[in-house]
Amino acid sequence: MNRILYLALIALLAALCAGGCVAKSDYLKKEAEAEARTKELKACDKDRENLLARRAELEKVLKTEENAARLKLADLQAENARLKESVASLRKKEEIIQKESDTYRDLLREMKGEIAKGQVTITELKGKLTLDVVDKILFASGEAKVKKEGLEVLKRVVDILKNLKDKAIIVEGHTDNVQIRGALAQVYPTNWELSAARAINVTRYLQQQGIDPVLLKAVACGEYKPVADNNDPEGRQKNRRIAIVLSARD
Repeated sequence: MNRILYLALIALLAALCAGGCVAKSDYLKKEAEAEARTKELKACDKDRENLLARRAELEKVLKTEENAARLKLADLQAENARLKESVASLRKKEEIIQKESDTYRDLLREMKGEIAKGQVTITELKGKLTLDVVDKILFASGEAKVKKEGLEVLKRVVDILKNLKDKAIIVEGHTDNVQIRGALAQVYPTNWELSAARAINVTRYLQQQGIDPVLLKAVACGEYKPVADNNDPEGRQKNRRIAIVLSARD
């Protein structure tokens, strides 16, 4: 009986020892797994911190690039606006040049007879068109009143000029350098007065024919803007003239 009890006790102790060994082994295993998980968690936290830092860096770069892109876009929009203005300005200039060229051609066509006779000269330079009409087809010698034949010439000019709304029309009176003498000097003491009277009478006629007086200007130049030599009769004849000048409005 005692032997059986002894054997049973030994068996029980052996079982208890075996059970304790298994429990310790599981604990160590779990502890190792926990340490591994902790290391993995720390590694994940580190990766997360790195990713957050990288994200912040990228957001900063993106914001900088976005601001640069906005500035670039603003510059491009401003440049586009300037280009549109330039194109519009060029188109307007083209229209003006075209209109000036049309006026030039119209005057050449209308005045071809007088041009052929040397009585009219038409020039176009730097946006300024000038029609020079020698005095003898407009005025009698020493007179400022436009004669009938002169009015007919001016009427043909008016038909072309009256359609111009964006040009100043300057009527210049010019003479040669021969001084006024005799009874005529009582009316026109110098060539200034004669050139002024002639320019004013032509200007008044243009107004009467429907040209807006706001566009008109009468200028007395006297003998001081010759186009030819006053030392010979032909030159003096060219200098005695009315110049109708088309130029940009002030």
